[in-house]
Amino acid sequence: MLEQSGGFEVIGETDNGRDAIALCQSLKPDLIIMDVTMPGLNGIEATRKICELMHNCKVIAVSMHPERQFIMEMLAAGASGYLLKDSPIDELVSAIECVFRGEVYLSPKITGVLVKECVGGVPERGAFCGTLSPREREVLQMVAEGKNTKEIAYQLGLSSKTVEGHRRQVMEKLKIYSVAELTRYAIREGVTSLE
Repeated sequence: MLEQSGGFEVIGETDNGRDAIALCQSLKPDLIIMDVTMPGLNGIEATRKICELMHNCKVIAVSMHPERQFIMEMLAAGASGYLLKDSPIDELVSAIECVFRGEVYLSPKITGVLVKECVGGVPERGAFCGTLSPREREVLQMVAEGKNTKEIAYQLGLSSKTVEGHRRQVMEKLKIYSVAELTRYAIREGVTSLE
């Protein structure tokens, strides 16, 4: 749809955050349209890494989540825009144009959510937002997706002992001591969707 709307060339696609980072490094796009919830590495963490690695690459989040926590985490990670997945293609085109002018684009539906919360008082950030390191968030996501210690260690290039240490730190920081509770927490906080 973007190519048909004129002026855009789609140079790559992927369905997970790790591949998005690798594609970004090899293809060097001007802009990435990033889903917030993806397997392996969610869009928030992928955006954070892409923005650290490639300062000129812009990211626009496209998500089914209109909740403040997702919006704020994506913007804090470096995204320059946030739209809902049910937004029409002309809104996405407008968002891209806005971002290329150096502005931040928020869908009108998203702006309404933020304004309501600002008027009603901003809730405190969740424990996920403020206490876990990027590596701990990666481990949390992989645990929630059902990966065992060996699989996590292999995928992250760490020792099993280091992965266990990260998992123990996550549990201590969040005061959650079972994998089932960690999984529920990860879904609730948008770390993973388990779709």
